[in-house]
Amino acid sequence: MVRKDIDDFLSTIPDNVTVVAATKYVDSSDMANLLEHGINNFGENRVDSFLEKYDKIKEYPNIKWHFIGHLQRNKAKDVIDKIDYLHSLDSIELAKIIDKSRTTPLNVFVEVSINLEESKNGVPYYEAKEFVKKLLEYKNINLVGLMMMAHKNSEQAYEEFSKLTKLKEEIENDLNIKIPYLSMGMSDDYLEAIKAGATHIRLGRILYEKNHSN
Repeated sequence: MVRKDIDDFLSTIPDNVTVVAATKYVDSSDMANLLEHGINNFGENRVDSFLEKYDKIKEYPNIKWHFIGHLQRNKAKDVIDKIDYLHSLDSIELAKIIDKSRTTPLNVFVEVSINLEESKNGVPYYEAKEFVKKLLEYKNINLVGLMMMAHKNSEQAYEEFSKLTKLKEEIENDLNIKIPYLSMGMSDDYLEAIKAGATHIRLGRILYEKNHSN
């Protein structure tokens, strides 16, 4: 259930920051409620859940669909014609599938591993520039941003997010391109992400009753 003070909470988010509602643990009725409060960017982690919710509320106007979880190559074709943004591009093999399957360019964020954690996906930060350079060859890949996840409960979240901001600027300068967006920050660390320059924050628990922190 959407938190009762959702409008007050949203008023604390800067106008230049897009709230992507992570809908992993809520159903389509909660998503319809979020739409009534001005949240129209939805992020799903799993292909099966995405397809189920997509079918139930796709008729609502102005929805922007984001896939924010790891997208397995064997399931990519099921969703890439239905989503507006992919936040987790981290392999050239997946880029090739998107390029061949889409009829129009897909907006993508490159997922970057800033901390090089083995348990997380993402392109190692030191390979990100060359990875982006390769993506520029694909006509149906529209690079719009970089994405990352900070250490869980990290006290250094701001520093970690700032590293991605700096990396974005370095890639822009070295390749003479513009990367407009940074997808970083979740319910526990979105404030630090905003301070570090996030344009998209992926919020789940904090949007819903009984699950958000006071």
